[in-house]
Amino acid sequence: MGGWWSYFCLSTEERRARLEVALPKAKDIVASSAVVVFSSTYCPFCRRVKQLLMKLGATFKAIELDEESDGSDIYLALMKWTGQSTIPNVFISGKHVGGHNFVMSRHREGKLVPLLVEAGAVAAPAAA
Repeated sequence: MGGWWSYFCLSTEERRARLEVALPKAKDIVASSAVVVFSSTYCPFCRRVKQLLMKLGATFKAIELDEESDGSDIYLALMKWTGQSTIPNVFISGKHVGGHNFVMSRHREGKLVPLLVEAGAVAAPAAA
């Protein structure tokens, strides 16, 4: 993702210009998939969310911010857009739903699979 310090060494105009590119890019990514997880490869909370989605058979797009050349910019754009300063940052059906705690609590409550079914990310369970 590059060092955060390097971002803050930029001029205000340069930061604004990078944000003007990163925010539409993040919104395009969210619009392109039923489920999007903005993540990093080294984050254990991100790993848990992605593992749960895989276990549930969900189709999702993971954007590894630490592997993206503009990952720091996308991270800051997400923070401005959602108000969430942590990863994973999860979107379902184009809506920001939160992070690790949201996903795990909805799963424990039995509410995550219906959200994923509604989004078309998993097939509806067969009726008994």
